[in-house]
Amino acid sequence: MWWFTQGLCFLPVFLVAWSSSTFILPYVIAVLRRDVDVLFPYISDTGANPPESCIFGLMTFVSACAGVATVYCRFKFVEKLSEGTRVASPRLNKTALALGMLACLGMNVVATFQVEAFFVVNTHAIKGCVVCWDFASHVVAFDWQETTVTAVHDMGALLFFVTGVLYILLQSAISYHFFPYGSSVAVCRARLAVAVIALLAFFPTVICAFFVKQKDLHRDAGSEDYPFHVASAVCEWIVAFSFVCFFLTYIDDFKLFTLRVKTEMG
Repeated sequence: MWWFTQGLCFLPVFLVAWSSSTFILPYVIAVLRRDVDVLFPYISDTGANPPESCIFGLMTFVSACAGVATVYCRFKFVEKLSEGTRVASPRLNKTALALGMLACLGMNVVATFQVEAFFVVNTHAIKGCVVCWDFASHVVAFDWQETTVTAVHDMGALLFFVTGVLYILLQSAISYHFFPYGSSVAVCRARLAVAVIALLAFFPTVICAFFVKQKDLHRDAGSEDYPFHVASAVCEWIVAFSFVCFFLTYIDDFKLFTLRVKTEMG
């Protein structure tokens, strides 16, 4: 029997592989198309323009669905262990389930309300904009702006990061409560380390973002807010891959159980 066919471990394996591709593939395409800078773009910036925006939206939605399945299976696994040990509170387990589901909802909001950029025609030339000559011999300027869905997108991203960090912190605590019935002490420590890294990186991601004024996909390295952008973007990538690494630790646990659907006719 192949290791990835044992129990339900294919779920976290798929989630880790697919989520990693969700972050990396749009970035590679955006860089090759020169839509973003090679260094320090926001994750959302890599999916701002087609075709990478289409790929980013679809892959993020699939990641969210896989996340829902993985979070629910983890909930049922902890629930089953609690029946014999009573070392973890059912309320704690349900809270973790709710946080995980909210994080997946935040991912869906990010995938649906993407930050896109487009050219808006202005009848007056604006300094710094691309100026061209139209058919009516009038000078027009194209001002680079963002769509009005940015606020909804940012709310979804904030929901994803906040509830995601709380989820992995809570699951780390649950892992320690179950030891030695669940994971090994090495896995428990690895989960705690990843959760702490995500927590520490979360605050610069949000705080520094408030000081970033540039909205262009290509950032001006000489601007005053560029250091804040770098700090925010780097920490955002750290938080995102912290989630990926955390679900990587689920693989051994998911080898231990399966789920069955039971149908009863009244």
